[in-house]
Amino acid sequence: MKQPQIEDRLLARKRPQSGSLLLMGWEQLLFLHWAWDPAEIQKTLPRGLFVDTFDGQAWLGIVPFFMRRVHPRGLPCIRWLSDFLELNVRTYVFNNSGRPGIWFYSLVCNQPLAVELAKLCFHLNYVHARMHAQVDQSAICTYQAKRRQMPEAQFRFETRSGPKRETQPGSLEFFLVERYFLYSADRGSRLYYGQVHHRPYRIGPAHVEKWSFNPAAADGFSAPERGPDHVVAAEDLQVEAWPIIADPDS
Repeated sequence: MKQPQIEDRLLARKRPQSGSLLLMGWEQLLFLHWAWDPAEIQKTLPRGLFVDTFDGQAWLGIVPFFMRRVHPRGLPCIRWLSDFLELNVRTYVFNNSGRPGIWFYSLVCNQPLAVELAKLCFHLNYVHARMHAQVDQSAICTYQAKRRQMPEAQFRFETRSGPKRETQPGSLEFFLVERYFLYSADRGSRLYYGQVHHRPYRIGPAHVEKWSFNPAAADGFSAPERGPDHVVAAEDLQVEAWPIIADPDS
């Protein structure tokens, strides 16, 4: 097992030379994070993945956002299919070779076809949900997500409050948001990974009036007796994504 170094984290931002599979936009990104016990996180991970820590702390994240203009490269967007909502529950990991990335506990989504394709083709834990979001004239986003047999999660926030800046390598913000690899596993626990590419995140303060831990509770985490330990918003991004493939290092 190789611990990721700053060089590994910076290398992850390099665009692959091969052609990407999907193009999309990520908009109204809100990052809510809680510091967590690394041993507790490690127990939830599949074989071949290791909890990634910053100053000895693991992190559990809830990220609501808008998916826009999602389409395969070379094909047009389809209005009813290409725009939808997504909210993920995540933590940060690395594999045996020290490649840093994200492990998703769940990705709730209100586009049924996207859910089924992602589960079938990418082994990701996409979950059907009823979701609604709107942004009013004062740039306040109201965001709601309801999984089956779980309480509704409600968020109300402004992502455009204050200036945005790139994160500094080695900072906690860089550790949390500058992630370009994702991991998944099939039912046989075989490990897969995929890569995305976009310009570096530009983040800043987010004014959050309402937040919910319900998405993480639905994935088996006990609610902490405190609000998020770290909150930021990010500028909208144009994103490329590559196919998910079996991880040769697992």
